[in-house]
Amino acid sequence: MVKKSDKTLFAFITTFFSLLGFVIAILAWRKNDYIMHYAKISLVVFIFSFIAGILGSILAWIPVLGWIITAGLNVLVFVAWLVSWIHALSGEKKEIPFISAFAKKIKL
Repeated sequence: MVKKSDKTLFAFITTFFSLLGFVIAILAWRKNDYIMHYAKISLVVFIFSFIAGILGSILAWIPVLGWIITAGLNVLVFVAWLVSWIHALSGEKKEIPFISAFAKKIKL
C-alpha cells in the first residue's frame, strides 16, 4: 500500500519523466489508481509532444507563420506538462482539458 504523501510524489515522478515515468509507473505502481491516472496523462503528453515535434519540423519550413505555429505548439506542450506536475502534486485526480479525454481511453 502506498501512503498518500508517497503517491503524490510518485505521481509527480511519473509526470516529470514523461515516457520513462509511464514505464516506471507500469512496472512499480500499476495497482495504484491515482498514480496510474497521472501515468496515462504522462503518456498522452509525451505523444502530444512527439506529434507537435513532427508538425513543428514540417511547419518550420514555412517562414514566419510556420515558426509562430511551431512556437505555439511548443508552448502548449510545455503548459500541458507543467499542469500535469501541478495536478499530480495536488493529491487529487484532476482533469486536464483535451489531454484527459485521451488518457481515459487508455486501458491497462
